Amino acid sequence: MVEGMTMREQRVTDTFVELADTLVAGFDTVEFLHTLTERCVELLDAETAGLLLADERGSLRLVAASTSETQLLELFQLQEEEGPCLECYRTGQVVTLPDASQVAGRWPRFTAMATELGFAGVHAIPMQLRTQVIGTLNLFRTHPNGLDDNDARLGKALVDVATIGLLSERAVRHQEMVTEQLQTALNSRVTIEQAKGVLAERHGVTTDQAFTAMRRHARSQSRRLGEVAGEIIVGEVDITVTDTANQRHVRP
Repeated sequence: MVEGMTMREQRVTDTFVELADTLVAGFDTVEFLHTLTERCVELLDAETAGLLLADERGSLRLVAASTSETQLLELFQLQEEEGPCLECYRTGQVVTLPDASQVAGRWPRFTAMATELGFAGVHAIPMQLRTQVIGTLNLFRTHPNGLDDNDARLGKALVDVATIGLLSERAVRHQEMVTEQLQTALNSRVTIEQAKGVLAERHGVTTDQAFTAMRRHARSQSRRLGEVAGEIIVGEVDITVTDTANQRHVRP
């Protein structure tokens, strides 16, 4: 740790350095976005996070979620076309839902589902560069009241750095590169979801545990997450999965 810095300050610094790696050619977009959601949960007063990106038609798609409950809620609001995350994308403004029970009339279906899943509040941040909005980073809280000002500013800074990384100067000059990059991430996410289900069924664990094992394997092999997921689906590779609930390891 650098002298004079608190542990949290050091972690924030390390995170910005980590996100800056997006400027390196060939980075794994899906892995990077999952890392972004993880770091936001670690550093901010939020229990989970999800990330939505726009596809080539401008429709939002789920790319990353830190828990299965978050994934379900994000998919639900996309299906129902209702919720703070969609409003954030449409307006390009931060949208805060401090207490879902107090604004049921604004997004009735979304707030009902959020409450059922145990979420009390949402803080949605647009991924925006100048006038271009490419998605939203959404922080979910299990307790009411919004983020304090410091956490809100830090969350916005993390999202801004990530957005700049995705829309680097080269990508901004060549829009087709942006579209291809985002579409690749969206396509990879479909494959990853299928692989999570395959591993969960194969080893009798949760999809969250299967995903953790798949990421760990991809990192250890220095490979892209989508490539490993594709091989799992067709049966070319199987990996060790840890059942954290029972503290056991299962192998093929």
